[in-house]
Amino acid sequence: MSTEDDEVADVVTGPGGRKFYGSVTIGERGQIAIPAQARRDHGFEPGDKLLVLGSADGLALMSAERLMEMLDRSSPLSKLISPARDDAT
Repeated sequence: MSTEDDEVADVVTGPGGRKFYGSVTIGERGQIAIPAQARRDHGFEPGDKLLVLGSADGLALMSAERLMEMLDRSSPLSKLISPARDDAT
């Protein structure tokens, strides 16, 4: 059984500060479990909604709030998207 300190020690930091938290297995219903340290580091809580983003390189998970923060910094388009996002919640 690993302790919380062991979990932190298992996290590998790569180029650009990107972290590798380990691997996950897709269950029969298509579900995965996000490693506990990754959830803690990113503040993910049970019931949170995450966006699944994809490219030819793979998939990424991001909270809708974080995506909106990034858009706010990079594009006036976010002002158009924000009302639609609020209507969806």
